[in-house]
Amino acid sequence: MPTFTALTTLTERSQAEALGEKLESLDPAPTGVGVFEMEDGSNLWEVGAYFVEAPDDVALAVLAAAYGAKPFVVSELPETDWVAHVRRELHPVEAGRFFVYGSHDADAVPEGRVALLIEAAMAFGTGHHGTTQGCLEALERLIQAGHEKRNAVDIGCGTAVLALAAAKTWGQPVLASDIDAVAVEVALANVAANGEAGRVACVEAAGFDHPTLGKAAPYDLIFANILKGPLIELAPDVAAHLGTGGHVILSGLLNAQAGDVIAAYEAEGLRLEHRAEIGDWTTLTLIR
Repeated sequence: MPTFTALTTLTERSQAEALGEKLESLDPAPTGVGVFEMEDGSNLWEVGAYFVEAPDDVALAVLAAAYGAKPFVVSELPETDWVAHVRRELHPVEAGRFFVYGSHDADAVPEGRVALLIEAAMAFGTGHHGTTQGCLEALERLIQAGHEKRNAVDIGCGTAVLALAAAKTWGQPVLASDIDAVAVEVALANVAANGEAGRVACVEAAGFDHPTLGKAAPYDLIFANILKGPLIELAPDVAAHLGTGGHVILSGLLNAQAGDVIAAYEAEGLRLEHRAEIGDWTTLTLIR
């Protein structure tokens, strides 16, 4: 499968973040968007997007002009066995009691830890990204505070690492969903590899738009590790599906974007309980 990148730079952080958010609405849509300050002393901000089909050059040119960015440079990346590459490069991740590893590190699992076997694949969430690690650490804080969640759901589950963590912690059924069919296949494979096929169910859905997800509400724990725009759009549905005393763990947002997401969820009656940053990324824990 070919991969295309579209990269540009801007001088203003606010404009870069606004452009990054606008890129999410393109057609064809990018599979990922990043906004980063360049580390070469240039004081520039880089905005990049990844596509699995060639992006619309005209739309990119219009966006670049509208936000005062340099013209996008679009490149097609060579075919690479990314799974094999990632397996060579990734090392186990520890987040509280959770130990996320690939099969190549099976001998390294310490005793007494909650082991999560997540193979590198074409889905987000191996545990190495600051957002996934942040969600696991947020889950650890809930556990340490004595919470026991009996009805959890992972929206935008990717590899299902968060759903698996909840299932292994409390031994209760957990639902997981993703809008991407490939991600659902990867999630199901990881669920089976972790021996949780009878406990974690995965469905293909946008947000809560699936009968199975609606019937299981209200939830006492909702994960959503996606992007700022979808998180804000999802706020009313999250509130509608969350029970009293329930927690929401959100990530997938840059530190500067957290305020907008917090405001969207507070408007729906939730209260911020904890905010944590790992690098450029923020994880939020809210409660009803």
